Amino acid sequence: MTTASPPLETSSTPWTKAHILDAASLTADEIMQVMAEAQTFAEILKRPVKKVPVLRGKVIINMFYENSTRTRTSFELAGKYLSADTINFGVSTSSVKKGETLIDTAETLLAMGADAVVIRHSSSGVCHQLANYFGGRVSVLNAGDGFHAHPSQALLDLFSMLQRIDTVKGKKITIVGDILHSRVARSNVHVLSKLGADVHVVGPATLIPVGFDQLGCTVHTQLAPALEGADVVMCLRLQLERQKSGLIPSLAEYSQLYGINRERLMQYTSPNVLLMHPGPMNRGVEITSDVADDPDFSLITHQVANGVSVRMALLHLVLGTHTQKGDELYETIA
Repeated sequence: MTTASPPLETSSTPWTKAHILDAASLTADEIMQVMAEAQTFAEILKRPVKKVPVLRGKVIINMFYENSTRTRTSFELAGKYLSADTINFGVSTSSVKKGETLIDTAETLLAMGADAVVIRHSSSGVCHQLANYFGGRVSVLNAGDGFHAHPSQALLDLFSMLQRIDTVKGKKITIVGDILHSRVARSNVHVLSKLGADVHVVGPATLIPVGFDQLGCTVHTQLAPALEGADVVMCLRLQLERQKSGLIPSLAEYSQLYGINRERLMQYTSPNVLLMHPGPMNRGVEITSDVADDPDFSLITHQVANGVSVRMALLHLVLGTHTQKGDELYETIA
């Protein structure tokens, strides 16, 4: 397949957001600004020297109250490649374990001179709470809060798609799986629908929130119509730790009804369908290894790689001056 590059032309409207809190609050123009910025950094990351000094002197603190590998590591690398001082806040060894409140922690970070805080938390709305507390003093970037939002994941998913297709406008994009517990699904629906994609979600009725179609997508409980003619299929991780309440009869039955395999892709989807998964994968449950690892279908490894350039873009937009692009930006390396 040929590779398409994300569009570089965006509105001349300057970036004004101090925080990245959710996908719902991003406009289509802002989304494409992130794409253009990410393309610049993706090109820089292909070069022998990856660091640029655009955030030299800035302090970025990563606070992860939930386990994470991909998101935490890519935010850490993004900050370091931008030459910021990047600190990982170890919640398990911090005063949080001694009963310190989030606001007390925030006040401590403020006193330490943080310029940005990247936070993942199990409670929805925590990022907004922090942003309201900080005002414009410290930028807050949401790395996933409860079931609410994961904006950087949706943006890197879009960026990965745009490397293979010219536009998502008019494309049928189907999200399969545990919609109920998925901040990734919510954020992707917001991002993709704002750019004119035809977004569908499908899963067991017990794993789809009431009124989810009001976000701007078509809801299915049967797999076949959801996959019919799909240009992109995004599998979601079946969150096994949240399934103890009996929302699905068994993993085997879920896989039989909603698992994505080669036969289903070939039978229902577009001939050039792209396959995605935010990870980590439950192989053999929501997706089979043969298609997950097939470069003709799968963008999964590209999603991981693109996490760094997209998160560099977000950090640069909220903290940088944005006066340099491409080679001009690269040539500022000291």
